[in-house]
Amino acid sequence: MPNYTKTEKDTAFFAKHGELIAAVISGILIAAGFLIPSLSTFFFIPAFLIGGFYKAKEGLTELVQNKKLSVEILMIMAAVGSVIIGFWAEGAILIFIFALSGALETYAMNKSQKELSSLVKLQPNVAVLVTDDGERIVPVADLRIGDIISVRPGERIPVDGMIEEGHSSVDEAAISGESVPIGKQRGDTVFAGTVNVNGALTVKVAKEQKDTLFQRIIELVEAAKNEKSPTQQFIEKFEGTYVRIVLIVFVLMLFLPHYIFGWDWRETLYRALVLLVVASPCALVASIMPATLSAIASSAKKGILVKGGNHLEMLAGLKAIAFDKTGTLTKGKHEVADVIVREDMDEGHFLQAAASIERLSTHPLASAIVRYSENKNISILPVENLDDFPGQGVSAFVNGKKWKLGKASFVTGDQDSFFAEKAAQLEKEGKSIIFAGYDNQFAGIITFKDVIRDEAKETVKKIKELGLHTIMITGDGVGAASAIAKEAELDFFLANTLPEEKLVEIKKLRDAYGPVAMTGDGINDAPALATADIGIAMGGGTDIALETADVVLMKNDLKRIPEAIARSQKMNRIIKQNIVLSIAVILVLIASNFLQIVNLPLSVIGHEGSTLIVILNGLRMLKN
Repeated sequence: MPNYTKTEKDTAFFAKHGELIAAVISGILIAAGFLIPSLSTFFFIPAFLIGGFYKAKEGLTELVQNKKLSVEILMIMAAVGSVIIGFWAEGAILIFIFALSGALETYAMNKSQKELSSLVKLQPNVAVLVTDDGERIVPVADLRIGDIISVRPGERIPVDGMIEEGHSSVDEAAISGESVPIGKQRGDTVFAGTVNVNGALTVKVAKEQKDTLFQRIIELVEAAKNEKSPTQQFIEKFEGTYVRIVLIVFVLMLFLPHYIFGWDWRETLYRALVLLVVASPCALVASIMPATLSAIASSAKKGILVKGGNHLEMLAGLKAIAFDKTGTLTKGKHEVADVIVREDMDEGHFLQAAASIERLSTHPLASAIVRYSENKNISILPVENLDDFPGQGVSAFVNGKKWKLGKASFVTGDQDSFFAEKAAQLEKEGKSIIFAGYDNQFAGIITFKDVIRDEAKETVKKIKELGLHTIMITGDGVGAASAIAKEAELDFFLANTLPEEKLVEIKKLRDAYGPVAMTGDGINDAPALATADIGIAMGGGTDIALETADVVLMKNDLKRIPEAIARSQKMNRIIKQNIVLSIAVILVLIASNFLQIVNLPLSVIGHEGSTLIVILNGLRMLKN
C-alpha cells in the first residue's frame, strides 16, 4: 500500500469530501443566521461564499474555458439576484440546498464509478515466481510467457496461464459473474483476477499482464465510460440551447409581468429569479449518465463487456441476432459421435489400435479419439513405424499389423458398400469421418461432430422470447449447418458463406428485420461484426474479433446475450422514467411560479429533489 504524508492524506480527503464539507458548513452558518437575526448578514455572507464555491467554480470554468452556459450559471444568477433584492435568507437557503444536492449527486455518481474502478483492485500486483533457486516474490508486470508461478489457496491468480501441478476450485466471478467456483486440474486454463479457493496450484504463464483477459476487461471498461449514448449526446447538446432560452425568458420576465399581470417590481424580479431555478435542466441532464454507467458496471461484473453507452442503448432495439457456428454456437472442439465396426471386429480392440496410433498424431481429430478411448478406460498399446501422410492419413504397426487411419482411399483401394453407405448417410448429418483398417480391409469408421454449447438452445429460446429472430451464418457445409441449426432450434441458417458473403448477408438481414447483431469469434467473422448494428464477440475468440465487436462475452457464455438485451431494455425504461419525471417537475414548478404559489426555497427543494430522484433511480442498474 502506498505511503502518504499527512499533507497528501489531507489533500486526498478534501478532494473527495470537500464539496460535502462546504455544504455542511454553509448550512451551519445559515442556521446561526436564523438563530441570531441581528448578525444574520454576518453569517449569510460566508455561507454564500463557502456553500457556493464549488458550483460557482464549476459553472465559471465551463463558461470561460468551453464558452458554454450551464445550469450552475443559472443558480449563481439566482443567488446573486436574491441578495440584490434583499432576500438574503432565501438566497442562502438556495445556495445551501444546491451545494448539498451537488455533493449528494457527486456521491451518487461516484458510486457507479466505484463499481467500475473496483475491477482494477482485483488484479494482483505481485506473484510468487518459481525458479531453480526457489521461490521469490516479483511484480506481475515482470512475468514472462513460460514462467512458472505458485498460487496458494485464497490468493488471486495474477496472470492467465495453464495449471502445471495441483487441483482446486477457482472462483471466476470477476471474469464471468458466475458465483459457483469451477473445478480446475492439470492442463486447465486459469485467468488473472480469479480466486484460487482451496488448493495449491503451480501455473505456467500463458500471457503477460498487459495481454491478460482481465487487463483487457479493465481497459475496455475504462474506454466505455467515455462512450456516450445517442440520448446522452442529444441531452448535452440540448442543455446549452435550453439554458440560453431560459436566460432569454428570464430577461423578458424582468419587466413583462409588471405590465401584463400588474406585479410590483420586487415581485417581478423575485419570480424571474425563481424561474432561473425551476427551469434549470439539472434533473434532465442527470437522467441518463448514472443509469448508463451503472448498467456498464453491473454488466462487466456479470461477464458482459459493453464498450459504450451507445452500444448498450442500441441492444434494446435489436430485431435479429445472427450467430457464427464454430466456436460460437458450438464448442469448436470435435468429439467422437459414432464408432461403427465390421461384424467380426471387437469395438474395444478397434478403438485400442486407433487411439494408440492417434496418440502420436498431430491431426485435429486425433485428440478426440484419445479422449473417447480414455473415457472408456481403454489401454494404449506400443506403436511402431508411425508414418504421417499429409492430407491422407497415418499408418503404423500395432501388434504386428499395419493399421491405416484416414481417408477411405488411403486405407484401402477397394470399395465397401456397407461402409460407403454408412459414411454417405453420416456425412449428410454434418459429421466428419475417419476410416480405419488393416491388411487392405476396412475395420471400421469413426465419426465426429462439433458439439453444440450446453447453453446454446436455452439462449436461442430466451432470445426468441424477447421477440428477436435467430439466424446462423456459417462457412460450413449444409449438412453440418443443418444439424446444429436444428439442435439449437434457430429460425433458419445460411451455409457455405465466405467472410465477405457474411457481410452481405448481415446487410440483407438488416433490410428484412431492422437492427441486427452478429455473434462470432474468428477472424472470418470480423467483417460481419463490424457491419452489424451490434457486434458480439466471444471472449475466447481472436484479437481482431474482440477489437471489432461492441460487446464481448468474457467467458464465452451465450446466456449473457439475452441478459444483456434485458439489461438494455431495463436501462432504457429507467432513462425514459427519468426524462418524463424531470420534464414534468420543471413544467409544474414553472406553472406554480407564474401562479405565485411556489417560493424560492420550495422551488430549490423541488428542483434538486427531482435531480436526486433520477440519479438514485439510475443507480438501480447496479443491481444484478
